[in-house]
Amino acid sequence: MLNRRSFIAFVGAGGLAACARTSAEPLAAPVVKAAAPPPSHPPLPEFYGPITTEPFPIPAVPEGIIPPRLWRQEVENPFPDRARGTIVIDPDATLLHFVESPEKAMRYGVSVGAAGFAWEGEARLQFCRKWPRWKVPASMIERRPELAPYSVANGGMDPGPDNPMGARALYLFKNGKDTLYRVHGSASAQELGQAVSSGCIRMLNQDAIDLHERAVHGASVVVLPSARPGDPEML
Repeated sequence: MLNRRSFIAFVGAGGLAACARTSAEPLAAPVVKAAAPPPSHPPLPEFYGPITTEPFPIPAVPEGIIPPRLWRQEVENPFPDRARGTIVIDPDATLLHFVESPEKAMRYGVSVGAAGFAWEGEARLQFCRKWPRWKVPASMIERRPELAPYSVANGGMDPGPDNPMGARALYLFKNGKDTLYRVHGSASAQELGQAVSSGCIRMLNQDAIDLHERAVHGASVVVLPSARPGDPEML
């Protein structure tokens, strides 16, 4: 017959044994979720290869990064009432259309900088430049004084691979005044189709060169309204 002291000792031993058995049981393996595989894209068209005939070499666009919807391609014209040469930019869709005919348009993927969301409406393609200089507006220098060496007064930044304007630039005017809105090269493959921190409408250099060859001097450039707030930091 157990007395009180023996009963307490027995229960204590049983409790320790139960803890020992519990701690000895194997722990459940943590659930590890497999990372989603990166999207698989078909090989890029040949026109995204390297360009060696320009004043500065343009490297090939890396494979496997750009979805086919952002590739340069001829599509059914979504703007059949627009004259040939009209450029229509949809910042939110990150697409630019060049109207070829009532039936067809050339479509390009773009990336949109803060300034690309800041302006909308219809402008005139005033002129284009090959390997343009980057002339930083005074309003931008106020926010980023380190860019003062590239001001308009100082002549801007020399053309080249490090110039954020890239291989080509299209300049938009309205009522004879510069809108400070630009369509230009220098987009990276990784940022295509994205909202980026600065600039207007960026294209792959290969696409900027192609658009420059098609562009019609004096044509209308239509920038559709964006649901995003803009920033007047223009390139």
